[in-house]
Amino acid sequence: MDEEQIGAYLARIGVARPAVADAQALREIQIGHLRTVPFENLAVHLGEEIGLGDDALYERLVVQRRGGFCYQLNGGFASLLRGLGFTVTPLACRTFEDGRWGLPFDHLALRVTGGALTEPWLADVGFGDHALHPLRLADRGDQRDPAGTFRVQEGADGDLELLRDGKPQLLIEQRPRTLVDFEGACWYHRTSPRSYFTRSLVCSRLTERGRVTLSGRTLKVTTDGHREATELPDEAAVLAAYREHFGFEPVTEPRVAPVGSGR
Repeated sequence: MDEEQIGAYLARIGVARPAVADAQALREIQIGHLRTVPFENLAVHLGEEIGLGDDALYERLVVQRRGGFCYQLNGGFASLLRGLGFTVTPLACRTFEDGRWGLPFDHLALRVTGGALTEPWLADVGFGDHALHPLRLADRGDQRDPAGTFRVQEGADGDLELLRDGKPQLLIEQRPRTLVDFEGACWYHRTSPRSYFTRSLVCSRLTERGRVTLSGRTLKVTTDGHREATELPDEAAVLAAYREHFGFEPVTEPRVAPVGSGR
């Protein structure tokens, strides 16, 4: 990522270029990313390509001002952090669902070191409703965050377990990965009838006082812990909601596409 692209990415997330690549800068960049770049899976249902290369991620997140899911969001975030002087290592994670750990490579998180950091951090802008701040990866005590109390603990076979308010969230491999390693899982999530993303529509973004989420025609706005849900009446209202709350407007109203329909 060159200097012009770094500047455009920072402008996209509303963050000034930090003077030093330290923990405070990492926190500000993560919060800025969460508040401006939505977690969304619309590409699955609009028939859009999902590229994980640096150019494709920059085009989508910065030029098109779109969002994505973990591979796209944390992939682009990693490129930005590297451009600012951090050292970033993708980590493969399993999510916890139905009382057990899910598939390998189900989630991508980031180990961030280098720059002026004195310890490794776990950064993540691709897990939807999750920790707002980066977490200390080597700390085994409780870590307070606006989204709850998190804890990193030792798991089996050298993996790490991430808990939120005492409940398991992620099983994190510590082996370094590259984005290429996640292409198979990305393909699964955009094609499999068992994937959450092929069965639902979601576009969600953190706000200063809560969160805004559009799922199909249901708009949910949470402010200071109070949630209001509104059923939008038609396609025009849906497209207007995307424009107002997420800063982009799809060509047509996204709808859940039948698996195998080619969309």
